[in-house]
Amino acid sequence: MATRQVTLRSGDARDVGLVDALMTAAFDPRFGEAWTRNQCLGVLAMPGVRLTLAYVDAAPAGFTMVRSVVDEAELLLLAVDPAFRRRGIGRALLRGVIAEAQMTGIADLHLEVRENNEAVRLYVEQGFAKVGERRHYYRGKTGQAFDAHTYRRAV
Repeated sequence: MATRQVTLRSGDARDVGLVDALMTAAFDPRFGEAWTRNQCLGVLAMPGVRLTLAYVDAAPAGFTMVRSVVDEAELLLLAVDPAFRRRGIGRALLRGVIAEAQMTGIADLHLEVRENNEAVRLYVEQGFAKVGERRHYYRGKTGQAFDAHTYRRAV
């Protein structure tokens, strides 16, 4: 099934149920990357946080959550429903984050990602470079620890 139309729209705390469902679908629980509903609500209430939802036709396909402070921003979450992967949804979301950063005077974008996450290819393709590592940052359901790698991109 080909992607017909990808639409990005701003979201807010009223969309937390959708965000929760997308995280449940997108993040494998063995890696401990998903946030709780309350964590999402808490972050969405903070100044400088922006939620963007991606739809394919009318179906929710993914989202990003970004926090900006002064001239820096951090991509907190990017998730794509597995049913919509490999169709450019993640790329569209990430390009939206970059475009928004450019329009709002952000100098640097930051993110962290679990070691061996397939999304690293997308981040590198979009100009992010690895700048650091947090050992044993993520904890999966079984207690296994995974490193987080930090990336940066000048805007």
